[in-house]
Amino acid sequence: MGLETATYISQLVSTNPTSSDPVSQGDDHLQLIKSVLQAQFTTLGAAAVTTTAAELNLLDGVTTLAPEGTAVLSTGETGSTKFLREDGDGTSSWQTASGTTYTAGDGLDLTGTAFSTDLKSNGGLEIDSTELAVAQGISQYDVAQFTTGVVDNDFLRIATTSVEGRSASEVLSDIAALPLAGGTMSGETIFADQLATRPKMKDYSEAVNAIGSVSAAFDIDLEDGNVQSLTITSGTFNIGLTNALASNSNSITLIGTNLGAGTPSFVSGAHGGGGNAVKWPGGTGPTYTASGTDILTFTTFDGGTQWYGFAAGIAMA
Repeated sequence: MGLETATYISQLVSTNPTSSDPVSQGDDHLQLIKSVLQAQFTTLGAAAVTTTAAELNLLDGVTTLAPEGTAVLSTGETGSTKFLREDGDGTSSWQTASGTTYTAGDGLDLTGTAFSTDLKSNGGLEIDSTELAVAQGISQYDVAQFTTGVVDNDFLRIATTSVEGRSASEVLSDIAALPLAGGTMSGETIFADQLATRPKMKDYSEAVNAIGSVSAAFDIDLEDGNVQSLTITSGTFNIGLTNALASNSNSITLIGTNLGAGTPSFVSGAHGGGGNAVKWPGGTGPTYTASGTDILTFTTFDGGTQWYGFAAGIAMA
């Protein structure tokens, strides 16, 4: 009969049960295996063991472990100060600090037992003997130093190597900005088709765009100015009125020299775009002066879909 008695795995007989053992002893063998496993592993509890064979083998031969925070002492190692290095192949070895380089990012190199890089000029810190210094200033990595007098709600301004506080009025002065209370403009202001509400105008003027001499079809572009001048030398052609601000009233004054030297026709939109002809009082445009100056005014109330023309002055002399 091949039924042994065992408490631990090592006491189990691998050849049991034998082929001649009765089937009725099968439950005895199974119960023995369960009993041995529970006696062998008494502390596993109701949890799965996920440790691999390789991880368990690392503990082979280890009889005691130092608690966390306990110094690791070298056995049989003598000489200068050494450090424990993980060699990457599952083993560790004691190494001396001499001739060893440690790198931990830009500006931090440890060669032997001393830092070989000036961290103050390359990272904001300098280790000199036992002293740790902090670089102050406004360069990269430096620690900004605030001047005295910085208060809540101040704006900050870099001044040489320090940071100082500036009030709102001081900031406006620093950047030469126009305050809400008003001031003197010294450059061009571009509204980009934005609304200026309730302005009170005084001593204003309009720029004049000089188109020059023309003898073929072209466009008068409102973005070039609301007052423009030209001279016609000859030809029969269309003159388009373009770039009116959509859905708004627009107007333009044209100072024409020798308009009667040719036969110009004014149209709404691009000269070749098939736009509406400019409408004149009574349905007929003026007779232009062949040698002289005529002043025409054009206005639109629908952003340039339909322009209306007026002769402000013919043969001005």
